[in-house]
Amino acid sequence: MSDGVYNVLFLCTGNSARSIMAEAILNRNGAGRFKAYSAGSNPAGEVRPEALALLKKLNFKTDGLRSKDWSEFAGPDAPVMDFVFTVCDNAAKESCPVWPGQPMSAHWGLPDPAAVDGTEAERQVAFNEAFRMLNTRISIMTNLPMASLDRLSLQKKLEDIGKTTREPA
Repeated sequence: MSDGVYNVLFLCTGNSARSIMAEAILNRNGAGRFKAYSAGSNPAGEVRPEALALLKKLNFKTDGLRSKDWSEFAGPDAPVMDFVFTVCDNAAKESCPVWPGQPMSAHWGLPDPAAVDGTEAERQVAFNEAFRMLNTRISIMTNLPMASLDRLSLQKKLEDIGKTTREPA
């Protein structure tokens, strides 16, 4: 584990909504202790406008956010990850690349707001709910006493975080 800044990769299939929001949340709320990235196994090629609009509304930085393939983070020039989280069930079932540095990983699956068909208001509710769940999980993670936990204890806590806030409140 890193002594300084922890590198964190959020994975999803399309890298267009959940993993993008997680990247933005952790980069702001990680207060320099974490550097977040996101990627997808089959990237959509663009970030969902609903995700960008929500992040902007909440005063998150959105410049530089883009839908990208996870292979960008598996090469020799990629940052070494300390943590890798899957935020969708499809990505969790796929064979991920072997990440350099043997990062800790956990599944933090949540419903895909981009898959919601319905009115604009219904889609907005879905994006808001995904944001809320990610924000809660990331807040719990960033408040863990990383330095004082052994690897097994930390792994268990990270897995447990993915089991919290799975359903709307």
